[in-house]
Amino acid sequence: MAMKPLGRHVLAEIFGCDFDLLNNMGKVEEIMVKAALEAGAEVRECVFHKFSPQGVSGVVVISESHLAIHTWPELGYAAVDVFTCGERVDPWDACRFLKNEFHARNMTAKEVKRGILLEPAHLDAVNQ
Repeated sequence: MAMKPLGRHVLAEIFGCDFDLLNNMGKVEEIMVKAALEAGAEVRECVFHKFSPQGVSGVVVISESHLAIHTWPELGYAAVDVFTCGERVDPWDACRFLKNEFHARNMTAKEVKRGILLEPAHLDAVNQ
Protein backbone atom coordinates (compact mmCIF):
# COMPACT_ATOMS: atom_id res chain seq x y z
CA MET A 1 0.00 0.00 0.00
CA ALA A 2 1.10 3.55 -0.67
CA MET A 3 0.62 6.63 1.46
CA LYS A 4 -0.83 9.88 0.22
CA PRO A 5 1.12 12.40 2.33
CA LEU A 6 -1.01 15.11 3.89
CA GLY A 7 1.37 16.73 6.33
CA ARG A 8 4.64 16.78 8.24
CA HIS A 9 4.66 16.40 12.02
CA VAL A 10 7.85 17.24 13.92
CA LEU A 11 8.06 16.06 17.53
CA ALA A 12 10.73 17.99 19.41
CA GLU A 13 12.30 17.58 22.84
CA ILE A 14 13.87 20.88 23.85
CA PHE A 15 16.32 20.72 26.79
CA GLY A 16 18.32 23.12 28.92
CA CYS A 17 15.87 26.00 28.59
CA ASP A 18 15.56 29.05 30.79
CA PHE A 19 13.18 28.46 33.75
CA ASP A 20 11.72 31.96 33.66
CA LEU A 21 10.92 31.75 29.95
CA LEU A 22 9.25 28.35 30.21
CA ASN A 23 7.20 29.46 33.21
CA ASN A 24 5.93 32.72 31.67
CA MET A 25 2.68 32.04 29.83
CA GLY A 26 2.69 35.34 27.95
CA LYS A 27 6.26 34.85 26.77
CA VAL A 28 5.68 31.21 25.77
CA GLU A 29 2.64 32.27 23.72
CA GLU A 30 4.57 35.12 22.09
CA ILE A 31 7.46 32.81 21.15
CA MET A 32 5.12 30.13 19.79
CA VAL A 33 3.25 32.64 17.61
CA LYS A 34 6.54 34.03 16.30
CA ALA A 35 7.73 30.47 15.56
CA ALA A 36 4.61 29.88 13.47
CA LEU A 37 5.18 33.10 11.56
CA GLU A 38 8.88 32.29 11.14
CA ALA A 39 7.87 29.03 9.45
CA GLY A 40 5.57 30.91 7.07
CA ALA A 41 2.29 29.87 8.67
CA GLU A 42 -0.92 31.85 9.00
CA VAL A 43 -1.96 32.10 12.68
CA ARG A 44 -5.67 31.63 13.41
CA GLU A 45 -6.12 31.20 17.20
CA CYS A 46 -4.16 30.60 20.40
CA VAL A 47 -5.06 28.94 23.69
CA PHE A 48 -2.58 28.81 26.58
CA HIS A 49 -2.83 27.78 30.23
CA LYS A 50 -0.49 28.46 33.19
CA PHE A 51 -0.24 25.67 35.76
CA SER A 52 0.42 26.06 39.47
CA PRO A 53 3.09 25.99 40.75
CA GLN A 54 4.75 26.00 37.31
CA GLY A 55 4.42 25.01 33.69
CA VAL A 56 2.59 26.15 30.60
CA SER A 57 0.60 24.30 27.96
CA GLY A 58 -0.69 25.81 24.78
CA VAL A 59 -1.58 25.52 21.16
CA VAL A 60 -1.30 27.87 18.21
CA VAL A 61 -3.83 26.94 15.55
CA ILE A 62 -2.55 27.79 12.08
CA SER A 63 -4.27 27.51 8.72
CA GLU A 64 -1.79 24.71 7.97
CA SER A 65 -2.54 22.79 11.27
CA HIS A 66 -0.95 23.57 14.67
CA LEU A 67 1.97 24.10 17.04
CA ALA A 68 1.64 22.74 20.59
CA ILE A 69 3.81 22.94 23.71
CA HIS A 70 3.96 21.69 27.27
CA THR A 71 6.71 22.98 29.55
CA TRP A 72 8.43 21.66 32.66
CA PRO A 73 10.32 24.80 33.77
CA GLU A 74 11.81 23.03 36.79
CA LEU A 75 13.51 20.61 34.38
CA GLY A 76 14.34 23.20 31.72
CA TYR A 77 12.34 21.07 29.29
CA ALA A 78 9.66 21.68 26.67
CA ALA A 79 7.79 19.07 24.63
CA VAL A 80 6.78 20.57 21.30
CA ASP A 81 4.95 19.35 18.25
CA VAL A 82 4.63 21.20 14.98
CA PHE A 83 2.22 19.78 12.41
CA THR A 84 1.99 21.43 9.00
CA CYS A 85 0.07 20.58 5.85
CA GLY A 86 1.06 21.64 2.38
CA GLU A 87 4.43 22.52 0.94
CA ARG A 88 4.72 26.20 1.92
CA VAL A 89 5.30 25.90 5.70
CA ASP A 90 8.42 24.17 7.06
CA PRO A 91 7.96 22.75 10.59
CA TRP A 92 11.75 22.59 11.06
CA ASP A 93 11.99 26.39 10.76
CA ALA A 94 9.58 26.69 13.70
CA CYS A 95 11.54 24.16 15.79
CA ARG A 96 14.89 25.84 15.19
CA PHE A 97 13.33 29.19 16.14
CA LEU A 98 11.91 27.73 19.38
CA LYS A 99 15.27 26.20 20.35
CA ASN A 100 16.94 29.56 19.91
CA GLU A 101 14.26 31.64 21.65
CA PHE A 102 14.04 29.34 24.70
CA HIS A 103 17.86 29.52 25.01
CA ALA A 104 18.00 25.73 24.82
CA ARG A 105 21.25 23.85 25.12
CA ASN A 106 19.94 20.92 23.09
CA MET A 107 17.05 19.74 20.94
CA THR A 108 16.24 16.33 19.58
CA ALA A 109 13.47 15.97 17.05
CA LYS A 110 11.99 13.56 14.57
CA GLU A 111 9.64 14.02 11.66
CA VAL A 112 6.65 11.82 11.01
CA LYS A 113 4.93 11.91 7.64
CA ARG A 114 1.16 12.08 8.14
CA GLY A 115 -1.34 10.83 5.58
CA ILE A 116 -3.70 8.12 4.46
CA LEU A 117 -2.88 4.65 3.25
CA LEU A 118 -4.28 3.87 -0.17
CA GLU A 119 -5.10 0.56 -1.74
CA PRO A 120 -3.41 0.17 -5.16
CA ALA A 121 -6.78 0.38 -6.92
CA HIS A 122 -7.43 3.82 -5.41
CA LEU A 123 -4.07 5.38 -6.30
CA ASP A 124 -5.08 6.48 -9.80
CA ALA A 125 -8.24 8.22 -8.57
CA VAL A 126 -6.44 10.10 -5.78
CA ASN A 127 -3.47 11.18 -7.90
CA GLN A 128 -5.64 12.73 -10.64
